[in-house]
Amino acid sequence: MAMNRTGRLIGYALMAIAAALALAERRGAIDSIGPFPVAAVALLVGMIGVMLVFTDLMVRGLYAQVDAAKRDEGGEG
Repeated sequence: MAMNRTGRLIGYALMAIAAALALAERRGAIDSIGPFPVAAVALLVGMIGVMLVFTDLMVRGLYAQVDAAKRDEGGEG
């Protein structure tokens, strides 16, 4: 099965963007992004990134369990 890792890589990129925004805010380089405070944007972007990474890992684990069950079932039958 050839699943691509695009979702997980996008999630990692969003987490890196969130960390960069938090660092920029900490250093005083940026105060807001439009009408939103940088901390709120960083938290939202980071949360979406974590959600993408965990979802990808859970789906991969589920597919691995299904494949293992298929192999066990095929060997006994």
